Amino acid sequence: MKNKFSLIGLLVMLGIFSVRPIVAQDKMPTILQHFQADKGSLERFYVIDASPERRQRFINFNNEYLKKIKELPFNSLSQSDKVDYLLFKSQLNANLQDLNTEETAYQSSKNWIDFASVLYTQEKSRRRGASIDGEKTALTWNQLSKEVQYKMAELEKAPLLSKQSAMHISKTIKGYKKAIKSVNDFYNGYDPMYSWWTAQSIKKLDSALDMYQSLVAKRTDASSVQKIDKSGIVGNPIGAAAIETSLHNAFIPYNAQELIKIAEKEFAWCDAEMLKASREMGFGDNWKAALEKVKNTYVPVGKQPEMIMDLYNQSVDFIKKNDMITIPPLAEETWRMIMMTPKQQLVSPFFLGGETLMISYPTDDMDDDAKLMSMRGNNPHFSRSTVHHELIAGHHLEGFMNDRYKSYRNFETPFWTEGWSLYWEFELWDKGFPRNAEDRIGMLFWRMHRCARIIFSLNYHLEKWSPQECIDFLVDRVGHERANAEGEVRRSFTGGYGPLYQLAYMIGALQIRALKEEVVGSGKMSLKQFNDAVMRENNMPIEMLRALFIKTPLTEDYKSQWRFYKY
Repeated sequence: MKNKFSLIGLLVMLGIFSVRPIVAQDKMPTILQHFQADKGSLERFYVIDASPERRQRFINFNNEYLKKIKELPFNSLSQSDKVDYLLFKSQLNANLQDLNTEETAYQSSKNWIDFASVLYTQEKSRRRGASIDGEKTALTWNQLSKEVQYKMAELEKAPLLSKQSAMHISKTIKGYKKAIKSVNDFYNGYDPMYSWWTAQSIKKLDSALDMYQSLVAKRTDASSVQKIDKSGIVGNPIGAAAIETSLHNAFIPYNAQELIKIAEKEFAWCDAEMLKASREMGFGDNWKAALEKVKNTYVPVGKQPEMIMDLYNQSVDFIKKNDMITIPPLAEETWRMIMMTPKQQLVSPFFLGGETLMISYPTDDMDDDAKLMSMRGNNPHFSRSTVHHELIAGHHLEGFMNDRYKSYRNFETPFWTEGWSLYWEFELWDKGFPRNAEDRIGMLFWRMHRCARIIFSLNYHLEKWSPQECIDFLVDRVGHERANAEGEVRRSFTGGYGPLYQLAYMIGALQIRALKEEVVGSGKMSLKQFNDAVMRENNMPIEMLRALFIKTPLTEDYKSQWRFYKY
């Protein structure tokens, strides 16, 4: 009898659970995880940049995933899935755009590069360890060296190359050299016949390709490339059309001129606040004199790490006191400091951060002028903004949380990365973190710099300003030390950053602040809940973060439309 009732009870329980609705699992996280893993596998296999084989494989790969997501019933997806769908589709289309641009560049320049395509075939065979004929390889490479000379003679007489063609030829030559190295690293010393036959031909071909590379640079149409000014900084201004495309892909519904207007309005606010602080310090409207006094507050040699540690403790205590965000104890425990080399300081004159805080400060082998400029540019009042920008609640915290929440989201955008860190400069300013006029001037210096970044980077990429004009603008308009301004411009245009990176600090911060005012101002979330929620959604365009927070109606062909700033 007891067993009978137990069985009935079990059936009843099963019946209860069976009537609960089955909640569909989000589909996009799995697709995104698979995409990232597949992409990594392909990148490790097809390693020769600009090769037709690699390009076609990635065109197919991105189209495969486009097809995969288009098979999903968009209207039935959760809001989170819809956001991921739209961002992933945008990412795939941008990837295909880049690959198609590369194909166009190849078609316009193949006459100058296809003669050496046998190197791709050799590298492809090497991947699976095919036996190699050392004599045949040496003769092939020797002949290619001669063909390089023929091409160089042709190029000397041909019309000048366009920037697009020259860049693709240069990239292809680097790929050829990488293919040769790949083959040589595999067989040399292992296959004695290969080593004996190719000892001279590999040196000859490698040298010939280097000379070809140099000639390509000389034979590029000067009107299509940036002219070298006295700064010596050579970047790659992308032009108005590419800026527009990049803004579209970043979900920014403003054009370059509108963004410059935003920067100018924010600059005007900074100017007014700077004058208030200058007058408070007794310098009247001569804010540059007040700035000079602040620069000279640098700490004695050897005391910079101690100063940074003090500022870190002040900012974290302030954030906790105002209950602004959840700070995981492990995030506080595991950040650390290192010192930058003098060489790195040429590109990064101010400290950088994340889990590792990299201190930019003079070393004994720097000349006296460089030492003084570095010390003045990294004084305690300037650093009052940048310590929490780099550590908590800025870059270190965002990296810590990205590794732990929705890490499948690989939509990295500087509007989130840098916008979030600058947003914290806004927040701490508004809540009274600067203690006096000197602190305010230090924090305003960086805020002015972020306004200036929009103006100088866009004017450079619109091909209106030279690097030297950008440097002069930072010195005259913001008050930078000249060496530090040179470092900032060099980093902006030759440091591997995308063309929108520098403007993304201020624009991203303004987006996050506008979203905060919309969500926290309406009472939907407290400030702490808002900040915690941002950290748990991972890196993405801020307009899509907004779509998650306010449940924006989304369609499969949704276009950016959030006008987050009034000017």
